[in-house]
Amino acid sequence: MKKVLIIICVILAFAFGLMIFGYLSEPGSKVTAADLPTPPSVSAQQAILIDGKTGEVLFEKNADEKGYPASTTKIMTALVALDVCKESGIGIDEKVAIPKVAVGVEGSSLYLKENEKKTIEELLYGVMLRSGNDGATALAACMGGNLEHFIRMMNEKAERLGCTGTNFVNPSGLFDENHYTTARDLAKIAKCAMENKTFRKVVGTKTWKQYTNKNKTVFQYDGATGIKIGFTKASGRTLVASAKRGDVEMICVVLNDGDWFNDAYSLMDYGFNVKGCNNEK
Repeated sequence: MKKVLIIICVILAFAFGLMIFGYLSEPGSKVTAADLPTPPSVSAQQAILIDGKTGEVLFEKNADEKGYPASTTKIMTALVALDVCKESGIGIDEKVAIPKVAVGVEGSSLYLKENEKKTIEELLYGVMLRSGNDGATALAACMGGNLEHFIRMMNEKAERLGCTGTNFVNPSGLFDENHYTTARDLAKIAKCAMENKTFRKVVGTKTWKQYTNKNKTVFQYDGATGIKIGFTKASGRTLVASAKRGDVEMICVVLNDGDWFNDAYSLMDYGFNVKGCNNEK
């Protein structure tokens, strides 16, 4: 009888242990779709929100659909220019002579003059804050040897980053049917660019000498870190915005979006909520 009782106790203990183990291994603390906040509705034709560190996609809308980047093109222009600096051992304090091809370029301008001497740093800030098309052309011609070679470097960089729906034909973003990208590709480019310390410093700057950042995100959104706006009549309003709270950084892309800033802010709010760090700075 005593032996039977011992066996029963062992069986009960084993069963109880299984119950405890099952309870602990039960995904009760796991976040389910029902627990997540509702994604915002955005007016962008194409959009994506990613974790800036991991690349995890948190929201997308027509993210692989062809779109036109306008001046967000300059993210790649600046990135490739900085790559050339690193590979050539050139500092951004190096002065370059403005080539004729960069003078009088259509659109937003730094009003550069032929043979005028500018540092690479001055051109970077002028391109990323003021969005000077002439500055982007000057950077491309000087850092690539000529425009054609630099544009080829832009496309090669895009390919290395895994972009499958992007083709650049100029360094400024002036509209061309053959100059296009996708929200997903642009997010990949932006993520890579934000890993460059010099790039990150430039695009997160509110004002630098005579230039004020056209990207209102850095003035309006808590934790904003960058990065670039774009607009042409044919392309519509485009924005790549980023912000960091705690250890989490969001990168948001909206293309052809009439409510570009509000949509980007709503998407980043959503992303921070998903990551549980909306109140962290």
